[in-house]
Order: sequence, then C-alpha cells, then structure tokens
Amino acid sequence: MQISFIGIGLMGFPMAKNLLKSGYKVKVFNRSQDKAKRLKEFGAEVSTSIKNVVINSDIIITMLTDDAAVEKVMGSEEFIKNIKPQATVIDMSSISPEISKKYSEILKERNINYLDAPVSGGTIGAEDASLAIMVGGDEKIFKENFDILKILGNPTLVGPVSSGQISKLANQIIVGVTIGAVAEAVTLCEKSGTKPDKMIKALAGGWADSKILQTHGKRMTDKDFSPKGKTTTQLKDMTNIINAGKAVDLHLPISKLIKEMYQNLVKNGHGDTDHSSLYNEINKIDKK
Repeated sequence: MQISFIGIGLMGFPMAKNLLKSGYKVKVFNRSQDKAKRLKEFGAEVSTSIKNVVINSDIIITMLTDDAAVEKVMGSEEFIKNIKPQATVIDMSSISPEISKKYSEILKERNINYLDAPVSGGTIGAEDASLAIMVGGDEKIFKENFDILKILGNPTLVGPVSSGQISKLANQIIVGVTIGAVAEAVTLCEKSGTKPDKMIKALAGGWADSKILQTHGKRMTDKDFSPKGKTTTQLKDMTNIINAGKAVDLHLPISKLIKEMYQNLVKNGHGDTDHSSLYNEINKIDKK
C-alpha cells in the first residue's frame, strides 16, 4: 500500500514518522522542502510536487494549516487530476465543515473516497500516536482505513462527512474555554500569594483536573509559551466555531468571548506563541 502525506509541520512530521516506523511506504510533500527532507532518514520518499506525491497512491493524507491551505492543495489540478479512482483522501486538517463537504463532493465525482478526520492531542499526541481522531464519512471507507488511522491515534467515526470537523470544533470550544479558566485560576493564585504549581498538584484527581490544567497550567507557571499549539491556530478554530454556530442559528457567548481574547493576542504580536499564552491576555486585562 502506498501512502502519501501532505503537510509536514509540527503535527505532520511526527504523524508521517509513525507511519514510516510502522513499515508503510510513505511519500511526503511540503511547500518548504526542508521540513519534508527530515523524514528521509526514516525511509520517506520526498516529492517535489503535489502531482508527484499523489500519483499512484492508495491513501492521501493531508495535514494542513487552514481552509486557505486546503483550498490551495485540493483545489489544484495537480491534486484532483492525478489521484487514481478508488483511492482515499483523508483530510486531517482542522477546517470549516463547509470546505470538507465541498471537497468530498468534488472527489466523489471522480470516484475518489473522502474522510474528514481532524485530530486533538497536540504535538505530544502526534509523537506518542495517542491523538483523538474524529472521523466523518462513510462507515465502509472508515473501516477500510481504520488500521492506518489507528497507527496515529484513536479513531472514532462520528457521522457523515463534516461530522469530524464539527466534533473538532466542539473539542476546541472545551479546549479554548478551559485554557481561559486555567489562566484565571493561575492568575488568582499568583495575585493572592498562593503558589499556582501547588494548586495544580492539589487539584489532581478532583473534578477540576484535566490534561489542560496539568500541561497548560505548567506552561503558565513556567512562563514557557514556546508553541506546541499556536495561538493563530486556536483563533482559527474559535472563528470556525462562531461561524458553525451562526450556520444553525446558535449563539455561543462564551466561545465568542474566548475568540475575542485570542484575536487580541494575535493582534498584539503573540500569534506564534502557544495557545496557553491566553494567560498573558488575562494579565493584560487585569492591568487596565
């Protein structure tokens, strides 16, 4: 089986590496060739064009930044016209549900299968192959590709095409709001003379405990905002959340507030920091 992987960034690199380590033949492509070339030592074939990477492949996995990046790849003739019939495209990017529906239909017309399969778990989950994988699409196609997805994490079929993206947006509501809650909790402790690292330890195992409290809370107490999940990515997701709500006449007031806070972070030059840097926005608001 020939697998193609497009998008060798923070997430794509460890994901493609895990496929290679499992013994699969993998062709890789990235606009910045240097990022893709890092996979050579693990046995990857590095392609120099979209056409070259998709041709003759059985499975094409895309892990791209946003709607615009997906449109640029999937909307190109190099991509559409060089995928063989009955191949499967698995888009693991986090994008708007509308884009996933659009390309599902375009590919279906050419007898190409499609799954939308966004992930959660960040770079740690990608490296450990423990990603939560939310899949939208046909059950038969999901079952046929289950073993591949299982190498990357824990795949679950959640419904028809675009259901994966809706589930990811639900995930990002919880992530965004919880990061905000942890940031406020850490700040309250700091301002009150309580050690936030001790608070985080004390809450372990209780109702307030979570991966976000333990990992992002530590990043806040350490003031380490090197990017594991970028603020720009969280803003993109929060924007898609608000738009998905509007599409079904749903007002999401808490998500709207968190979106505005991430928007301010990006506006003030913190777009490339970790999304736990919402802590900085809490502190900025406090000083007004």
